[in-house]
Amino acid sequence: MHMFDGMGGGWWMMILWWVIIIAAIVLLVRYATPTGSPPPQKSALDILKERYAKGEISKEEFKEKKKDLLE
Repeated sequence: MHMFDGMGGGWWMMILWWVIIIAAIVLLVRYATPTGSPPPQKSALDILKERYAKGEISKEEFKEKKKDLLE
C-alpha cells in the first residue's frame, strides 16, 4: 500500500507547501534588506530653514546666511 493513495495524490500538497515556504523566505529577505538607494539629501538652504524654524539662529543670521547661499 502506498501512503498517499487515500488522499488522491497528496504529493502536490507537499510541493505546494515547499513553494509557500520558499516564497515566505524570499519575501522576508526582500523586506529585511535595504533597497540600496540612499535617502535623499537635504540642500543647505533646507538645513538653514530647519535651523531657523527650531530657533537655533536668529532672523538676521538666517537672512545673512541665506544671502550667502544664494550668491
